[in-house]
Amino acid sequence: MEKHFQTSRADRIYQVLTRREVYHSLFWLMVLLLLTVFENTRQGFWFTLSNEVINILFYGVIVYFNLLYLIPNYLTKKKFLTYSGLLILATLIITPLKVLVFYFKFSKLPQLQADLLENMNWYFLLTFFIAGSSTVFKIITDWLRHLREKQELQTQTMQSELRFLKSQINPHFLFNTLNNLYALTLKKSDEAPEIVLKLSEMMRYMLYECNEKQVLLSKEVSYIRNYLDLERIRQGKNAQINFEVNGHISDQKIAPLMFIPFLENSFKHGLSSRIDEGFVNIVLNVDENNVHFYIENSKSDAPPSRDPSRPSGGIGLVNIHRRLKLLYPDHYELDIEDSPNTYAVNLMLDIEPQTKKLEV
Repeated sequence: MEKHFQTSRADRIYQVLTRREVYHSLFWLMVLLLLTVFENTRQGFWFTLSNEVINILFYGVIVYFNLLYLIPNYLTKKKFLTYSGLLILATLIITPLKVLVFYFKFSKLPQLQADLLENMNWYFLLTFFIAGSSTVFKIITDWLRHLREKQELQTQTMQSELRFLKSQINPHFLFNTLNNLYALTLKKSDEAPEIVLKLSEMMRYMLYECNEKQVLLSKEVSYIRNYLDLERIRQGKNAQINFEVNGHISDQKIAPLMFIPFLENSFKHGLSSRIDEGFVNIVLNVDENNVHFYIENSKSDAPPSRDPSRPSGGIGLVNIHRRLKLLYPDHYELDIEDSPNTYAVNLMLDIEPQTKKLEV
């Protein structure tokens, strides 16, 4: 409760500080204090402070005239010559007004009045520099805001695409398994309860854990083992299904359901009715920072028949390519070998950058 209260209070403070009028006021207050501290006058603190208040007021006039009128109406519309001319004109108007105010303020200090008139050109340059600096600041902040908004949009798009891609994976396997279960129940097979148990474990994994960006590799391996067990039950004793895991699996993490499209594709083509003695061989090599997934399946000489009710194009493999680009950009290698009798996939994943990202 106390932690939640502290978080809420911090959020409120952040919301207040990020309001434009608040951080602008804090900025000008900081400038005022700095100018007052570093201004070298012999007339005392309050005299110096009043001088800098006048400076801040005139600087504020030209800065906000530039930010609120000149930039939106001329610079952003690429009217560069008009913008530059109006900025110079504003400087030529505001600087003499400021000098005039100081001239009357220094009515009892003739030496300071003389310094004002003598350094008039410097005051013009300083005022123009302040106005130009506000333009540079505006360009930089707009550029940074554009990058931030672009990054947020990319993140939202990536999350939406990942949710869509995973939604295509999960129902596809579920429907296949339910069809198998239905066939076994019609035969009153003793294997039906085992399928229900394994399917329930897999559904629990998909529903409650696959919503995370990454899951423990150990849980992904358990999911694959359950998947293969279901396929062994469905395929019968003639199918050759091998799964080998090499290396130590501890706390490594990986994107969920990354290997399932390859598995589905292998069983669809590697153990189809057109192949008398089909096989699917899977090897998973694991170390601390890398995962090497290799899967090879037999392949029929004749092309597989396609269900006209299903869309063509290999949705599963298209999804996996897209997910790899989204989740492991520049940190994966995918090699597919399509020979006349076999089909093999080599997938190398560098999982270290993803783990570090989660720890940040």
